Amino acid sequence: MAADPHMLSSDAAGRAAASAEPALLEREDRGGVAWLWLNRPRAYNALSEGLLGALHAELDAISRTPAVRAVVIGGRGPAFCAGHDLREMRAEPSLAYYQDLFARCSRMMVLLQRMPQPVIARVHGIATAAGCQLVAACDLAITADDARFAVSGINLGLFCSTPSVALSRNLSRKAAMRMLLTGDFISAAEAVEQGLVNEAVPPEQLDATIEALLARILAKPVEAVSAGKGLFYRQLELGVEGAYQLAGQTMACNMMEQSALEGVQAFIEKRPPKW
Repeated sequence: MAADPHMLSSDAAGRAAASAEPALLEREDRGGVAWLWLNRPRAYNALSEGLLGALHAELDAISRTPAVRAVVIGGRGPAFCAGHDLREMRAEPSLAYYQDLFARCSRMMVLLQRMPQPVIARVHGIATAAGCQLVAACDLAITADDARFAVSGINLGLFCSTPSVALSRNLSRKAAMRMLLTGDFISAAEAVEQGLVNEAVPPEQLDATIEALLARILAKPVEAVSAGKGLFYRQLELGVEGAYQLAGQTMACNMMEQSALEGVQAFIEKRPPKW
């Protein structure tokens, strides 16, 4: 039997519409930096399963790409990230589903700190729940000065347990517990004061401030940056003696790198290093 031409055109239209759907995650590469954009603006970039998977896959690929020296994570639309997609979560209320979802999210957060490249959060609008966790999990964070932050699950009867892991490693215990137990928002200025972000700037200066920070980081030898980042997070989880042992070994190996030898020699000779 011959195929219906109207059916063929309908199928083709369907495929075209599907292919025209915007990507959940967008990537731009500029000067050795991968800029990743959460792209669910109408949902305030809530971390759906699809977006979470896309972000994890992209970060994993970047971690194995030496040409990428640093990563910036930002959000399209009015907000950085509003946390998990609650509608999607409510649609499948089973313990196994929730355990798998939070395990996948946790693996992505851990990857942020295990990958060799520094990761900067570019924050605007709001960063709530797992979105606030994402900010805390990044190595550095620059925020618009009108942004707000919260771990607001408690307002829905859900303590933000997984966000508390990253939050408690950035803020003091009492500051973190206040956010976790009240669900209250804090301002960008409070986020700087409490150690959640590095700097708050007017929104129109956000990208320029990040670019300036990137320039300072990229001017350093890649071996020292990657080794130093790895050491920083590993030693945090050790006792003081183990931390010093690991730090000493890391520094000794770093000292054998050509870039470090050149840097020290340049200092002795009072000239700029030639990396």
